Amino acid sequence: MKQLLQLFFALCVLYSAQGQNNDHKKLPSFGVHFSAYDFATASDLRTKSLAKVLDEKNWTRLGQMSPALTLSYSKGITNNADFMGRLTTTFLKYPLRNPSPLALREAIYLETDALMNLKLLSDKYIVVPYLQGGLSAALSGPTFMASIPLGAGLQFKLLPETFLQLNTNYRVPVTNRANYSLQHSIGFVSGLTTRKVEEKKLEVPLPEPPKDRDGDGVLDDADECPDVKGLAQFKGCPDTDGDGIPDKDDKCPNEKGIAKYNGCPIPDTDGDGINDENDKCPTVRGVARYDGCPVPDSDGDGVNDEEDKCPGVAGTADNYGCPAIPEFSASAILFQSGSAVLLPAGRAELDKVVTYLNENAGFEVDINGHTDNTGSDKVNVALSTKRAEAAKSYLVRKGIDASRLFAAGFGSSQPVADNGTSAGKQQNRRVEVKIRK
Repeated sequence: MKQLLQLFFALCVLYSAQGQNNDHKKLPSFGVHFSAYDFATASDLRTKSLAKVLDEKNWTRLGQMSPALTLSYSKGITNNADFMGRLTTTFLKYPLRNPSPLALREAIYLETDALMNLKLLSDKYIVVPYLQGGLSAALSGPTFMASIPLGAGLQFKLLPETFLQLNTNYRVPVTNRANYSLQHSIGFVSGLTTRKVEEKKLEVPLPEPPKDRDGDGVLDDADECPDVKGLAQFKGCPDTDGDGIPDKDDKCPNEKGIAKYNGCPIPDTDGDGINDENDKCPTVRGVARYDGCPVPDSDGDGVNDEEDKCPGVAGTADNYGCPAIPEFSASAILFQSGSAVLLPAGRAELDKVVTYLNENAGFEVDINGHTDNTGSDKVNVALSTKRAEAAKSYLVRKGIDASRLFAAGFGSSQPVADNGTSAGKQQNRRVEVKIRK
């Protein structure tokens, strides 16, 4: 995937840098498209070969797709490269990865894309194939998601500035809740303006220049810059930036400077806005309150002291510079079958949680109960809730404030082992403890 992105961005640079006549660059255009999201085929592409997916023909089934409406704005950058912004909305059950209890509920889905279309031909041709890539941001209910769409399409010219576009892209998730999907669309794009034909102006030869060619009041025979309007005090040469150093001697003629630096301002080598003469760290970007040096990192953990909640102890960026939160073994917090009674190993593992919470007052705990698949969902959800509450009660008895503990049951919906074996069932009768800031 990284190589595909590098190739696409290299093509963007190549297409944008082409030194060509852009007479056929796409005008600002508005489009209406009918779209469809396909999560099932995207999942098949990740678990099966492309040939097998095509052979099974599941990707053509409309019943597994979610229809949507898309509005777009397009504008040409060059003859062969167009920017496209899209806004898509629909109502669907979005299959979140790492789902919460809200997963798979129908909600309004709103998505916006920023895309680059790299065309094999310019818009003067009737049929134009193109590659497409960019960035996408979406909301499904309260959940924000981001992904990278990569795809291809065909453009058919219907009228001088009106086109039919067919497009398919594969959307690679960036955030942990976003899922892989295919988006197909068909729509019409039409120019918002008409193309202007510029009239070429005839150039009339200038008359012979006078003896003061630049008209600055300094005659040519005394003018050291006879073709540039200047000042008498500098023998006819200009001082564009007004720093008292004529442009011919000024290495920075458009910026006020000083003679010490040949007309340039005092340099700022590291570009931190503090000039080198006042910068105690002139080659390293810093801030004014540290005299141009960067904010210190006393414990050397990569999190500067102003953002580090544990500046004297090396930690991780994920935990605000404090030591990493430990993980507790869900496999140790187990229960008897059909019961909310903790096994001895479970009490021992919860004692470790007690020790950590007593030493770290700023943390809270999610206690998630689970069961094997024995019994109905209704029974299992109730049992898993009792197991989570049993673990919570144990921690409260050990002196942990109940306001720091949040218990929930998930029944048999999240197994970690094979429910077809006794050992697997025992592993699934568990409580998972997750500590958070």
